[in-house]
Amino acid sequence: GETKLTMERMMAWFDKVLGIKYVALRYFNAAGAHASGKIGEDHRPESHLIPLVLHTALKQRESIAVFGEDYPTEDGTCVRDYIHVSDLADAHVRAVNYLRSGSASNIFNLGNGLGFSVKQVIETAKRVTGLDIPVVIQERRAGDPAVLVASSDKARSILGWTPQHADLEDIIQSAWNWHSANPQGYGEE
Repeated sequence: GETKLTMERMMAWFDKVLGIKYVALRYFNAAGAHASGKIGEDHRPESHLIPLVLHTALKQRESIAVFGEDYPTEDGTCVRDYIHVSDLADAHVRAVNYLRSGSASNIFNLGNGLGFSVKQVIETAKRVTGLDIPVVIQERRAGDPAVLVASSDKARSILGWTPQHADLEDIIQSAWNWHSANPQGYGEE
C-alpha cells in the first residue's frame, strides 16, 4: 500500500511540475477471468483468496485457511470487495478516454461497493464447483481489518463506470471456468 501511495504522490508532482496528467486506479480485490475462459489468474506464489479456494477444490491444496472467525461481521470472517477483471478493463478504457478529453488528473477507487465474507466466498465456490473445500480455522493475521469495501461513487459519476459483474457467483464461476480448464496455470499441460 505504501508503494502505491508513493506512486500517486510522484504522479501528482509530475503533474504539478511538468503538467503530465494521470489517472490512478485503486483496485480492490481483482478476481474472476475473461468470459472466453482463456485468460485467468495465475500467480506464483498465489496469495489471493478466490484462486486459493479454487486450488483447494482442485485438490492442489489440502485446505483453505480462514484467518479468524471472531470479527465483528455477520459470520465472524473478514469482508472484502471483489471486482471482476473485465470491469477493471472497462475502467481502464474509460480512464484513458477521460485523459484524452483533456480532463484533470484524478484518482478513482474501483470496487463493487459490495462486501463478501471469507465464508461466503468459500460457500459460493462450493456451489459453483460442486466440490468439497476443506477449511482450517487459524488465528487472525495482524493488521487485517474486519471490513474493507470500496466506494466507487466517484468513478461512477465522473467516468460513467458501472461494474457489470458484481455478483460473487458470477465472479467465482468465471474464475472456476479458467482454473478448471488450466489446473496447472499457463504454459503447462
